[in-house]
Amino acid sequence: MLNPPSPHRLTPLERLKKAMPKTRWLDHLLLTLQFWSDHKRLPRHFGGSLNDAWFYIKRSNAILDPVRAFVSDKVLLKEYVTAKLGAIHNVRTIVVLDSFGAARHFNYPDDCVIKPTHMPAEVIMRRGGSPVNFDTVRRWFHSNFYDTSREANYRYLRRRVIVEPFIFDRDNVEEFKIFCLHGRPLVVQVDFDRYTNPTQNLYTPGWELLPFAVGCPLGPGFPRPRNLPLLLHYAARLSEEFNLVRIDLYTDGQHTLVGGITNIPQSGSGRFVPAEGEAVMGRLFFGDSGFQPMQLESPP
Repeated sequence: MLNPPSPHRLTPLERLKKAMPKTRWLDHLLLTLQFWSDHKRLPRHFGGSLNDAWFYIKRSNAILDPVRAFVSDKVLLKEYVTAKLGAIHNVRTIVVLDSFGAARHFNYPDDCVIKPTHMPAEVIMRRGGSPVNFDTVRRWFHSNFYDTSREANYRYLRRRVIVEPFIFDRDNVEEFKIFCLHGRPLVVQVDFDRYTNPTQNLYTPGWELLPFAVGCPLGPGFPRPRNLPLLLHYAARLSEEFNLVRIDLYTDGQHTLVGGITNIPQSGSGRFVPAEGEAVMGRLFFGDSGFQPMQLESPP
């Protein structure tokens, strides 16, 4: 079974988030503490970077937009993709399991991908009929990602498990994660070997390599996809309901599948490598003045 690393133990701050009452005021306070822990500074509401913009979305009513909650659910996301692009761009669903009992007794294909529908970055990759870790599956049904992240779009999602085939029948597929502002694709992130030796490249829409990454080392050179204009078009269509969002796609050069719509990449905790990349990324999105809240209120 080809699984990603086991989830880390909860940090003291995550335990605090889980224990504290669930109110928007405390969300704001705990998110501010998390930002300080991640970036060793307070968030900037004026003149900030991309991480400041993600923080603004998390702590404002923007994150309460029903569309953001809708696409955070891996089952409902497919309805959104069908409406925007057509069902052909969804990863095929084998089954959706509504309870741990149903998940425990389902006859899983020998090769399949098993994920919770209500939380990110969790997956079991089953190959060759290997055993399914039902302790992990049970934990999924007892977990609410909002409790430890305070990302309110996850708070009321139904707890389910979805089973899908491997994308393009590969264990490691390059992921094209396209950052969009008001429906305009601005940066394309390509992730390599996500579950084994993760690396990453960032490109402009013209496929100019940017000299930094977020949260992991720079990856190998990657040729411009033949269908890049289509990838950018799909990202623009899927992002047009949002101010700032990331569209996650997979492609084999001919077919394109939607992996997800990510409201807050890396929970706004991503650190730039090297650190100077944060200012460069901020200018690409918000110009020389840096992030201003009004830039998320209406198209530039």
